[in-house]
Amino acid sequence: MERNVTLDFIRGVAILGILLLNINAFGLPKAAYLNPAWYGGITLRDAWTWAVLDVTAQVKFLTLFAILFGAGLQMLLGRGKRWIQSRLTLLVLLGFIHGLLFWDGDILLAYGLIGLVSWRMIRDAQSLKTLFNTGVMLYLTGIAVLLLLGFISGSEPNRAWIPDVSSLQYEAWWKTHGGFEAVSNRADMLSNSLLALGAQYGWQLAGLMLLGAALMRSGWLKGQFSLRHYRKTGVLLVLVGLLINIPGVVAQWLLGWEYRWCAFILQAPRELSAPLQTVGYASLIFGFWPQLVRFRLVNAVACVGRMALSNYLLQTLICTTLFYHLGLFMKFDRLQLLGIVPLIWTVNIIFSVFWLRYFRQGPLEWLWRQLTARAAGVSLPHTSR
Repeated sequence: MERNVTLDFIRGVAILGILLLNINAFGLPKAAYLNPAWYGGITLRDAWTWAVLDVTAQVKFLTLFAILFGAGLQMLLGRGKRWIQSRLTLLVLLGFIHGLLFWDGDILLAYGLIGLVSWRMIRDAQSLKTLFNTGVMLYLTGIAVLLLLGFISGSEPNRAWIPDVSSLQYEAWWKTHGGFEAVSNRADMLSNSLLALGAQYGWQLAGLMLLGAALMRSGWLKGQFSLRHYRKTGVLLVLVGLLINIPGVVAQWLLGWEYRWCAFILQAPRELSAPLQTVGYASLIFGFWPQLVRFRLVNAVACVGRMALSNYLLQTLICTTLFYHLGLFMKFDRLQLLGIVPLIWTVNIIFSVFWLRYFRQGPLEWLWRQLTARAAGVSLPHTSR
């Protein structure tokens, strides 16, 4: 099957964009991911860095990746039940290992588990309209649960929102020392993530996968609409998304990132805007692709997208080495951490371009495909990696 270079580029943008937020999860305590005032106060530089990222990137690139994941499930339907189930089960296993032994911010486990449920809904959807509407309903259900959690939660912040000094010292200790203590803490976080997935986030993730499958089935993610359509749609969706997201950011700032509102209720505007902005970003890429494809960097980022799994785990390897083994954890603020991101992007790009000169797939993509074939009992053609 001939690759869609535009989709590879969009996937590469998603993988690189995810690091804009993940760098905070690597370099700062867990509480800092959603709460910019995690240390009980905040500098103006931290506040502005958080605000700009929240408007442009927070949730957006994870949403984009989830939509593309759902599009991939739609494309895999022809492979059959055994192939899809084997592939997703292996992803679950990889995500479990990644989350337990390397980094507590893993997304692979969640994508694999929800994918095992979502692919059947994609397969059994009787029409494109049904598939799309079900995706919207599931996503909105997740947001409704988020709001419900906000209304029933207490107003006093917990240690996960504003950790005390001893909690920060302990988190820094186990992350930098590793060993059984680190595995034990990551196991606890993994358990909490699975509970959140079942109670709330899983609804949204399933909805996004179904929306991605619908966009692929309609031909929209294959670039089958006019350039004018993509450009107009992209501008409209991004603007509408910003109009929904920005008031929520302003409200959080004015409330001083108060726990009950900002940990739950005021997350909703961002979650509502994310699919709109995300599809808007993709639409603009399709609309201006004839101009974008002329740049060598665009083709290099498409190589990153072809090796999305390998590059995602490479980011973990680089960041855990920098922050947990070389003593850089909690040494930088948000803006300084952003300064590290282009360096890691450069490694991702150089690695991908160099590797794909000699092989057809990334190393982990090749291994995943080979193990899937074995598990599904399918023989693969003898071709060069």
